[in-house]
Amino acid sequence: MTSGRDWSAEYLRLSRGHRHDLVIPGRWDTYVDPAHPPLTEAEICEAEADLGITFPDAYRDHLSRVSRGTGFRPLWRGPRGWVWYGDSDTNYDLLTEPFPHPDSYAAYDAELGDREPPREDAEAWAAWDDECGVLEERKTAGAVYLQEGGCGFSTLLVVTGPHRGEMWFDSRATCDQILPLKVAGRPATFTDWRDRGFHLTPW
Repeated sequence: MTSGRDWSAEYLRLSRGHRHDLVIPGRWDTYVDPAHPPLTEAEICEAEADLGITFPDAYRDHLSRVSRGTGFRPLWRGPRGWVWYGDSDTNYDLLTEPFPHPDSYAAYDAELGDREPPREDAEAWAAWDDECGVLEERKTAGAVYLQEGGCGFSTLLVVTGPHRGEMWFDSRATCDQILPLKVAGRPATFTDWRDRGFHLTPW
């Protein structure tokens, strides 16, 4: 627990990492070709430099030889930089930070839940709620929301940290968990996920 911190300001700062306005509704004339052709090496390098990351090898290979995205959100150069088309979930400002394993914040998450103030104390509750928001934003640092599965479910590709190259499943909308996708008991890679039709689940 940290005290004296301006959680509202930090949550507002982190929230700006979402790029809602980079895809302009109705501007289909600027959209990529429906075939989603592969990217050139120069385009991939430009995207990596713009985003401040190096794509995991399997994903990078897919971008250069297969497609920029078919069955999942395509990587696209938008009006103000590189984004995953249609993605307003990824926090681009946190892409360079290591993706945290859920075990690393489980105790803090539980402690935060235990100290929820009464709603009658509006100021204290608002600060607590913003602190919760900061934690929720940071739970997916270093990861891209590569596919929206509906009903609040999403598939993540980890691009930074010890779990780089792994696929995870964000099911916080229903069970408040972010879970690793696995194949034969090991962490699933982008290639595993792709070769199984983009339909791996943690269960």
